[in-house]
Amino acid sequence: MTDQNHWPNAAWGTPGGQPAPVQAAPQPTPAAQAAPAPGAQPGTYGTGTAAPDPGWCASAYGAPPAPAAAPKRRGWIVGLAAVLSFFILGLFSIGSCTAVMTAPMGALSYDSPSWADTVTGDTVGIISIDGTIQYDGSTSSPEGLKAQLDAAEQNPHIKAVVLRVNSGGGVATAGEEMARYVRDFSKPVVVSCASLDASAAYMISSQADYIYTAETSAVGSIGVIMSVTDLSGLYEKLGISVDNITSADAKDAGGGDRPLTEEERAWYQAQVDQINDVFIATVAEGRSMTEDEVRALATGLTFTGIDAVGNGLADEIGTLEMAVEKAASLAGVADADTVYLQDSSSDLGRLLDIMGTEDEATVTDMLKELEDRVGLE
Repeated sequence: MTDQNHWPNAAWGTPGGQPAPVQAAPQPTPAAQAAPAPGAQPGTYGTGTAAPDPGWCASAYGAPPAPAAAPKRRGWIVGLAAVLSFFILGLFSIGSCTAVMTAPMGALSYDSPSWADTVTGDTVGIISIDGTIQYDGSTSSPEGLKAQLDAAEQNPHIKAVVLRVNSGGGVATAGEEMARYVRDFSKPVVVSCASLDASAAYMISSQADYIYTAETSAVGSIGVIMSVTDLSGLYEKLGISVDNITSADAKDAGGGDRPLTEEERAWYQAQVDQINDVFIATVAEGRSMTEDEVRALATGLTFTGIDAVGNGLADEIGTLEMAVEKAASLAGVADADTVYLQDSSSDLGRLLDIMGTEDEATVTDMLKELEDRVGLE
């Protein structure tokens, strides 16, 4: 999913009607839960326990039975209990870590982000936009990026933001939303392109105040794609027949079991062109170019960083450190610390990666990176 402006599969990957829902096979009911076992107590699930001892009833309502003689040596029982307690505590800790890593991003509080306590002076915040632009709650999504931008907006010590971009694009709508958030951010924003800043990712970058790129970075790929797969030929060879019951003739368009009609193809082409116009207008506004100038560059192909600077899609060849210096300069700060703006669960995941790495040199580099992320450089 690189170098393209993709559509969400649910809406555009199957542009026609939704496929028939897959019905899960009924799960067999365990025999122990199908019916209470003989003698099971009311209010509990059958456990297969034997019926209560009649003597228990007598002891409950009459005189209590005499207590059994206590064993003289219970040291091994105490030791076993201690070991079990330690084991249970360990499982609880692991479960807690897993809950933190798998909790939805929207469920986490951004009022006091993990980096807030480390910021005490003039600081440039760095936000990584890495991977596919989509709705996954990370900083490569509208929700995740906005959460960190909002926190940076409210923190008086954060004077500017650098977006470290390494993405080949993704969902068109997600890119549009994220571009708006960058455009509306009140503090200076500078982009540092890593190896790839293309399609929806470039749409976001175009709204920054300044763009640095490496000479060999791939930048641009302005354009939109909608993919429709026709599997009808394969189905015919396999003897598979699909009958679609639809409310309209085009409701199953793009479902994969028949080719598009000419009318349907023209319809979707018009949508692609319309979204592409939005893309071009956004880049033109962000880069202070005319729409005709951007349209001439909207070939769907990327440019090297050298050519991107030459044609106006980027401003200068430079590194991440140069981008930080530029951001501080735009904010009117002579000397600024840096801090990565991200959710705390990202640090936990990185720590687990370090624990699973055996190469000593790699571990040293990863620890240094983690130190930089959670502290000030």
